[in-house]
Amino acid sequence: MKIDKFKVEEWFNKYEKEAIYDLADTCVESLTIDELLHIVGEREKCIEEIFSRKLNYGDIHGSDRLKVAIADMYENQSKENITITHGAIGANHLVMLSLVEPDDKIVSIIPTYQQHYSIPESFGGHVNLLYLKEENKWLPDLLELEKMVGNDTKLICMNNPNNPTGAVISDEMLYQIVEIAKKADAYILCDEVYRGLNHEGNPFSISIADIYEKGISTGSMSKVFSLAGLRLGWVAANEKVIEEINHQREYNTISVGILDDYFATLAVENKDKIIKRNIEKILTGKKILTDWAEKEPKVRLIVPNGGTTAFVHYDSPLSSTELCKCLQEDTGVMILPGETLELDKYLRIGYGNNFEQLKKALGIFSEWLSEN
Repeated sequence: MKIDKFKVEEWFNKYEKEAIYDLADTCVESLTIDELLHIVGEREKCIEEIFSRKLNYGDIHGSDRLKVAIADMYENQSKENITITHGAIGANHLVMLSLVEPDDKIVSIIPTYQQHYSIPESFGGHVNLLYLKEENKWLPDLLELEKMVGNDTKLICMNNPNNPTGAVISDEMLYQIVEIAKKADAYILCDEVYRGLNHEGNPFSISIADIYEKGISTGSMSKVFSLAGLRLGWVAANEKVIEEINHQREYNTISVGILDDYFATLAVENKDKIIKRNIEKILTGKKILTDWAEKEPKVRLIVPNGGTTAFVHYDSPLSSTELCKCLQEDTGVMILPGETLELDKYLRIGYGNNFEQLKKALGIFSEWLSEN
């Protein structure tokens, strides 16, 4: 199987180790095990449970306790609608493996995580790309989507809240997208790894799995829970889809780590405390970023409403790849070029980590822009 190079991941592999200031990171500051147990508030009990665990395979599809906790983040799901995966990256891959066959028609809304168009294309699917536009505040044009989705469309891939733009699709628009999918009897895969990090009101948008029988939600511990090191994610879908995913899953997963399952369970059961912590951090970082963007004449920003990233337009003759390469070589500031997400003249900036470094790095970037 031939597949395109994963542009975002290859950029990180090449530049992350040398960065002095990392503005490409998409996580809220990661929790330590000590901090997690402090949030849970039953430290001695947890430590006893950890040290008494046998390091066997554990529950193959994820522990019932974890699946029940995850299902509780949805309106209409039960543990039978959940399977546990190696991160959301494993969840998305398994969905594609289970659904996409050669010559299937797929519509992918981009910019997004490259899995959502490169993997189905590698399976022989025919992928049509619907580009989000800044003038639409990075929300999908539903008339354009309706034209792309035909009776032969197998799958629509999307991301809500969106990475990299931070746009959040409203409930009303989600229902309209479902109606478009229903006419084609198409599945919708919605990568919801930032679901739980809306900046205002309820931090959780409605899930595609709760409003559409053929809606498939993927999530993970990385963004919302600040536990990327667990490498644990999940799929929420109807039982028939979960059965097919579990069939494929036996070939590449068997089970996630038993301690990953345990720590993830603790975190999801204490989601309100962790999400409160993380949204406070996100809002702090967002203010730093938006204050900078308002004063910096060479950038333009649609303020994000969810997640941990913003997509910033810049004024320079350099391509985004050239700009980010030169910027890091000159200053040590790492930013992700929009070209890795299929849109040049934009930069993805993460703002959920180390606010003093964020302020300093943005100042350095402004100085560099004025000189270059």
